[in-house]
Amino acid sequence: MADTVIRTQHASHAHAAGPRPRPIFSRRNIIIYGVLIVLALYYLLPIYVMVVTSLKGMPEIRVGNIFAPPVEITFAPWVKAWSSVCTGLNCDGLSRGFLNSLKITVPSVFFSIAVASVNGYALSMWRFKGANVLFTILIIGAFIPYQVMIYPIVVLLREIGLYGELSGLVLVHTVFGMPILTLLFRNYFSSVPEELFKAARVDGAGFRTIYFKIMLPMALPIFVVAVILQTTAIWNDFLFGAIYTRPENYPMTVQLNNIVNSVTGVKEYNVNMAATLLSGIVPLSIYLISGKLFVRGIAAGAVKG
Repeated sequence: MADTVIRTQHASHAHAAGPRPRPIFSRRNIIIYGVLIVLALYYLLPIYVMVVTSLKGMPEIRVGNIFAPPVEITFAPWVKAWSSVCTGLNCDGLSRGFLNSLKITVPSVFFSIAVASVNGYALSMWRFKGANVLFTILIIGAFIPYQVMIYPIVVLLREIGLYGELSGLVLVHTVFGMPILTLLFRNYFSSVPEELFKAARVDGAGFRTIYFKIMLPMALPIFVVAVILQTTAIWNDFLFGAIYTRPENYPMTVQLNNIVNSVTGVKEYNVNMAATLLSGIVPLSIYLISGKLFVRGIAAGAVKG
C-alpha cells in the first residue's frame, strides 16, 4: 500500500512538472537549425564580401581573392564614397544624396502613416456609409503597378509646379504608401475589443478622443511595422527618385546607381562597396533597433481582417 502511494506521488509530481524537455541535439533540432544556419550564411555572404572589399585598397583587390579578409585595413574608400566620389555632374560623394533621402523619407513616412492610421481607425470602428466601397478602392490601389502611373503623375506634378522638387516626391510616396498601410491599420484596429470602443462612446468620447487617448497607445507595434515598411520602401526607392527629381535633388539610391554604373575612369570596387553599405545603413539600423516590435505588430495585425 505504501509503495502504491509513493508511486502515485511520484507520478503526480512528474505530471505537475510537465513533459520532459526535448534533447538539444535531437534530429528535429539539428535539421531546423541546420537549414536556418545555411540560409543565414547564404544571405550574409554577400554582405561579408562587401565589407571586406570596402576595407581593401585597389592593389589588394586586383589579386582576385574576394573572400580573403583585408591584409591592411583602410577606410579611404568609405571617406571617398561619402565626400568626394563623382555621382554624375557632382563630385561631392553620397553626402548630398543622404540629406536628400532624409528630406524625402522623414515627411513621407510621417504623413503616410498619419493619414493611413486615421483611415484604418475610421474604417474599422466608425463604419460610415460607403466605408466598404472606399476600402475596396484603396485595396485596388495597392495592387496597381507603379509603372502604369508614371506618366500621369509626371503630368500632375508638372501642372501643380512640384515636378523635380523634393516636395513632389514626398507627395508621391505618401499617396502610394497609404493603401497598404490603411489595410494594416484597419486589420490591427479591428482586433481591438469592440466593447472598449463602445464604453468610450458611452462615456461621451468622440472620434479624436478615442483615437488619441485609446487607440494610439495600444497601436505601438503596428506603428513600428508601418515605419519599417515605409522607411525601407522609400529609402530604397530608385524609380521614383530618378524620374521625379532633378540631379541636385537625387536621393542616395540614384547617386549610388550613377557611381556603380559610371563608364568613365577606373572601376573602384572598394568605393562602390562602401557606397552600397552606406546607402543601406539607415533602414538596416531601424530594423535592428525595433525588430521585436516589428514581429509583434505583424503577428497582431497583418493577418487579421
